[in-house]
Amino acid sequence: MTPIMSNANANANANANATGPEGNAHDTALRGVFDARERDWRNGAVVYQVLVDRFAPSARLAEKLALYPAPKALRAWAELPRRGSHLPDAKLWSHEIDFWGGDLQSLTGKLDHVQQLGADVLYLNPIHLAWTNHKYDALDYHQVSPEFGTRGDVKTLADDLHRRGMKLVLDGVFNHMGRNAPIFQQACADPRSPYRDWFDIGPQYPGGARVWWLAENLPELNLENPQVREFVYGRPDSVVRSYLRDGVDGWRLDVAVDIGFRYLEELTRAAHQQKPGSLVVGEIANYPKEWFPAVDGVMNFTLREIILRTASGRIEPSTAMAMIQRVIDDAGIEPMLKSWLMLDNHDTARIATTLPDERQRRLAQLLQFTLPGSPNLYYGSELGMAGGDDPEMRAAMRWDLLRDDNRTLQWTQHLIGLRRAHRALRIGNFRSLTSTRLLAFERYTDRVQDTVLVLTNPGAVPVTETVLVANSKLMNTTQMVDAFGDPQPPLPMTASLLQVTLPAHGYRVLKPEIKPPGDYSAYKRVQ
Repeated sequence: MTPIMSNANANANANANATGPEGNAHDTALRGVFDARERDWRNGAVVYQVLVDRFAPSARLAEKLALYPAPKALRAWAELPRRGSHLPDAKLWSHEIDFWGGDLQSLTGKLDHVQQLGADVLYLNPIHLAWTNHKYDALDYHQVSPEFGTRGDVKTLADDLHRRGMKLVLDGVFNHMGRNAPIFQQACADPRSPYRDWFDIGPQYPGGARVWWLAENLPELNLENPQVREFVYGRPDSVVRSYLRDGVDGWRLDVAVDIGFRYLEELTRAAHQQKPGSLVVGEIANYPKEWFPAVDGVMNFTLREIILRTASGRIEPSTAMAMIQRVIDDAGIEPMLKSWLMLDNHDTARIATTLPDERQRRLAQLLQFTLPGSPNLYYGSELGMAGGDDPEMRAAMRWDLLRDDNRTLQWTQHLIGLRRAHRALRIGNFRSLTSTRLLAFERYTDRVQDTVLVLTNPGAVPVTETVLVANSKLMNTTQMVDAFGDPQPPLPMTASLLQVTLPAHGYRVLKPEIKPPGDYSAYKRVQ
């Protein structure tokens, strides 16, 4: 028997239905999608990248001096890295064994800076036992290089980050090891060694073994050997699984393309089994489409190149927009949100050097923080550090630049604040705005109030253009107001068309005015 509803309750429900937002069939299809994305820390995170040796001066340097025997060299913190000479016996370059002395303890002491900047994830370049400063030549994956600390220091760092609501991702170098690795030396010396088949050894190779990109210091692992795969990621005590148990939250995989689709997928599955919700990001400069689900995300070199070439005037805005839309459509928005979007890192010139024109650089950074993905900040670039090709881009952190009046730092904080304030920029879908001379797009969710429009003019002359905004929920005559803290007048939306004027290298970031002054809103029945 249906209970009789009182007039008061009936009126209250009627009023709620009359004033409450309503979703349409398209909203229904997306129900729960964006909430699920928000719960997944891997989507749209701000990632801060650190070279441990170069990030923070160690307070224990005097007691660590014995860890840098000749021909290694310990440099003064203010000294800039310079390209060295080739060392034939060591089969590497002298600048690969120049050290600045940073370690995990000194890094932990600087976490306040990383947290206050607004980073969600700390990503460390390799920390496992290795001979060089960059640690891409592993000697023993299970040990941490003593110059940096111990496995206990990794656990302490992970615990500290988790207390701050942050995550820790390590760099996994599983395609190759270092020539000085004991198991490689044993394999070369003894044909009966149990590690002989862990590498591809033979006289057909100039250095006696197959190496990565002809670098004789980097013999490649034979991943076709099941024992190697078990060691790296298969066994409960494998490298991948054991660090995840120690509190690490994910892996960035060096030269992931060399590992290949099959073994990447096995590794990613093992990481997820060990720690559900963990992240595996691959260093993959290829077109990203078919690399999922072998990895959760890629280092998005394709979008990086499009951004840099567009900001510097080498790609027309309409062409760039078509490229971006195709990459996202082909790869899918979910893996794109988990992919890391960097403008510089340890293998590239710093952004201040690549784009010395501040207007071009700021436009590129705005795109980095508003396109789908997880922005990857390279330590020191938030302070304006410059640096060219290897090893110049790996200079020690310039803590003297950390000042309140640092314009680059202020700009970076502004960009991170923009992301934090707008849900769509973190986990929203992507849609291009129809335009010819502007690079313009929309980030949106199932809620109209989340909508953000990003309009940029990469050109060297001002542009006035009318663009089409293909959002059925944006009401006619809606005022599109500033979302970036710029004191600029609102722009009226007329029948889905928006006329905008942008100066050379200019931009606008806009959101809809959902509740204009007064009692009336055309959005009262729209979700």
